[in-house]
Amino acid sequence: MSLVWEGETQSHCVIEHNRGKLFLFTDSARDSHCLLFCDANLSSTNDWQNLLVEEPGIALLDVDFCDTHMVLILKQDNKFRLCSVKLPLPSNVKGPVRLSDLCPNYLPLPDHVCQITSGPNYDFSSSIMRFTISSPVMPDAVVDYNLLNGKWTIVQQQNLLHESTKILYGTSFASPTKENQALDNNHGSNGSNVWNDLLDYYECQYYYADSMDKEVSIPLTVVYSKKYKKDEAGPGLLHGHGAYGEVMDRRWRSELKSLLDRGWVIAFADVRGGGGHGKKWHQDGTRTKKINSINDFVSCAEFLVEKELVKENRLAAWGYSAGGLLVASAINAKPNLFRTAILKVPFLDVLNTLLHPVLPLTPIDYYEFGYPIFIEDFQAIKEYSPYENIKKDVLYPAVMITSSLSARFGIWEAAKWAARARDLTIYDPQRPIVLNMTTDIVEDSKYLQTKELAIETAFLLKTVADP
Repeated sequence: MSLVWEGETQSHCVIEHNRGKLFLFTDSARDSHCLLFCDANLSSTNDWQNLLVEEPGIALLDVDFCDTHMVLILKQDNKFRLCSVKLPLPSNVKGPVRLSDLCPNYLPLPDHVCQITSGPNYDFSSSIMRFTISSPVMPDAVVDYNLLNGKWTIVQQQNLLHESTKILYGTSFASPTKENQALDNNHGSNGSNVWNDLLDYYECQYYYADSMDKEVSIPLTVVYSKKYKKDEAGPGLLHGHGAYGEVMDRRWRSELKSLLDRGWVIAFADVRGGGGHGKKWHQDGTRTKKINSINDFVSCAEFLVEKELVKENRLAAWGYSAGGLLVASAINAKPNLFRTAILKVPFLDVLNTLLHPVLPLTPIDYYEFGYPIFIEDFQAIKEYSPYENIKKDVLYPAVMITSSLSARFGIWEAAKWAARARDLTIYDPQRPIVLNMTTDIVEDSKYLQTKELAIETAFLLKTVADP
């Protein structure tokens, strides 16, 4: 065993070998990822060189290797790109070069890509590499790319269109632009086929909301049905997470179709604390700066109402796990801004849970939210913790809280928050606080997941309906 790289705390490092070269993909000591390389027989902690010159507006998100190519996942001006580079590298490459100098081949992608995930790609000698392509307006597509000729094949994808008519399941309006299109759901590998997206039925738009501190603009993705043109504002659902440096999940989810087909707007707030915009974006939403995440979510909610994308008093919020903390804290800050909220296995009693290390937390939770034995962290947590900041004698939105014994965040947190909110806030039968608890492991059962999603959707439709 030889030491080739000394990693740092909270850094990401992946090492690969190809034909006598070592490649290192890392964000150590940097705000974003970079790709380093060196000769395998000379490797030490000091031999690494940057492969690519840092170019403004281009971020390297991931890299995968096979024997003949490496494939780079890039984000260029907030647009995803996927390109392959032939290996081995030219012999004249000794230091940083521009990506264009490596003659990259850009692989086909659909519109509005929000995530590209590398597949297992176990066969290193194969020049066919698999990726999962995600979009807010297309079911996840598992795609095989032939890197030798650039051809591609969709291996697996949920089909939401009738085979013979290309009409969307569960709706009566026909496609305006693809009704005469050749029906090819097998997506042959000639590279000229079309993506099985839903752009004929749903619109995806992008906005930026100014943060409260005026330091950043928060990306906001908005999806709605083309059948309901946004000439008049209707109900809306705002998703948020903003923790652990995770990229905001904006993938198409079939359970949202029921809302879209009823004229709802579905929005995704990429607040600070998430991982969509580098390490600094994540760090600006952690520990004593966690309040930034909550304020960003409130700013996005206000933006939707002010721009009349969503009708006032008809905005709902949705948060899962740490996203439940985000939504619950936003409700405390602006209870009149939201009509309804869904909190799934939420982290609601932050201060008490972090003060008890015997509970099922990990070191990353303390890095993310703070360690309350330190006075600064204690005061910051107390400022935003959902349980501590429920307002007395104020009308709150309707809230549904779901939790189970299998959740990493304790089931008692949901029960404590619900009990205190019912005790302190103004009672309104039109805005109930509903606690949905189960001893089942919902994550392991597709039936239970579907049942839970159906209950949440019914709750949204019931509580956000016009008075």
